[in-house]
Amino acid sequence: MTSGLIDVHAHLLPEFYVEQATAAGHACPDGMAGWPTWSARDHLDLMDRNGIETAMLSLSSPGVHFGDDKAARLLARRVNEYTAELARDHPGRFGNFVAIPLPDVDGALEEIAYAFDQLNADGVALLTHTQGVYLGYARLEPVFAELNRRGAVVFLHPTSPVCWEQSALGRPRPMVEYIFDTARTVTDLVMAGVLTRHPNLRVIVPHCGGAIPVLADRINEFMHLFVPSQKAPQRDAVQQLGSLYYDIAGTAFPRQVPALLKLVDPDRVLFGSDYCWTPSPLADAHITAIDKAVPPAAATTWRSLTTANARRLFPQVLPR
Repeated sequence: MTSGLIDVHAHLLPEFYVEQATAAGHACPDGMAGWPTWSARDHLDLMDRNGIETAMLSLSSPGVHFGDDKAARLLARRVNEYTAELARDHPGRFGNFVAIPLPDVDGALEEIAYAFDQLNADGVALLTHTQGVYLGYARLEPVFAELNRRGAVVFLHPTSPVCWEQSALGRPRPMVEYIFDTARTVTDLVMAGVLTRHPNLRVIVPHCGGAIPVLADRINEFMHLFVPSQKAPQRDAVQQLGSLYYDIAGTAFPRQVPALLKLVDPDRVLFGSDYCWTPSPLADAHITAIDKAVPPAAATTWRSLTTANARRLFPQVLPR
């Protein structure tokens, strides 16, 4: 394998985090049977086996906010310092997409400053919503203004929607609910004008965009129909969605990536493994499918394409 993959969708699960989340009522997070096991050693083994050069580590759902602002601030700080230490201990192998304690805006701003100025964060990970506050809500404007000022990479990750008790039908929420909550919050960012007000944000949407590629034209039509012209964002919905980055974690082939490429150019596509929430054998199989898939005409392989795209996105972290 001549081109080392850059994994922008990779998760860590420190024991202290699992203990605190479980104590907060997340013994079966998002309807899954339980927590997967994770260690830095196991993660590096998966990376070495699959030719992954660097993994940008982030915390997945349910995040750090379990209802108490002070506790969320403390947990975010502990997770971020732990991840930064991993990156220092394994130079070039791990990056750090930091957790912030939304919907606590003041706590989030404090953690952004600490993470970028003291921990050399590579980006920030945001759940599709926290405590029912989706990413287009006006109360989050100071957070996006600060991230825009820093030209930050913003990695989105889904969580269970606020209505999951009725909508999930008793099944694990990552199967379908994650896909639609991604579409819900990205649509909110578009319709609220967050992306046009803050053009320096570099947003990564997970799982091939979820349902976004097949909904893009519908969202665009509704924007023109129902948003008054004087309040409409400067760019239409399709243009905004096409300016985002998308990782191909999950079941990317044979159907999701072709749909995604109807919306975005190949230079917006990034690799993601979704390990450790995607078990190791399944992550291996997904990577094998990516390596076997026919790449876009201008690319040699999906591996070389997504790696080149990631190096442009993180020029300071991943020199060519």
